[in-house]
Amino acid sequence: MAFGIKQVKVETKNSYSMESLYEAIKDHEFAPGKPELVKNGFAYVIAFPAIDRNNQCQITQGWFKGKEGNKFTVMRNEQAGTENLVKNAILDDLTGGFSSLGKLGGKNNKLAQEQVDQVVAELKSMDL
Repeated sequence: MAFGIKQVKVETKNSYSMESLYEAIKDHEFAPGKPELVKNGFAYVIAFPAIDRNNQCQITQGWFKGKEGNKFTVMRNEQAGTENLVKNAILDDLTGGFSSLGKLGGKNNKLAQEQVDQVVAELKSMDL
């Protein structure tokens, strides 16, 4: 973990695109809540309900949209969504980065890191 961003690699038995992985897990009751497929810049991520704008559990892939693979990353990151990227960048600029201190530590950061571990365990138990 570096600078409050926890990342855990998960390997599935089968190959999935982000869309097909979302379809495979969307009805599962995860500890952090219901997953959602979210456009985040140029890519899609599977995001769980945000704790705050600086802390959210997400599943990402290491390849481009539409491609399939079996390696994913479950991570704690800023709230996903293209509109949130812009809002966070503006707030960081206006406050000199002060508005993003919550992603470096604190109780919400710790909770998001715990959610990463919970999602990893649940994905492994799903035998994907």
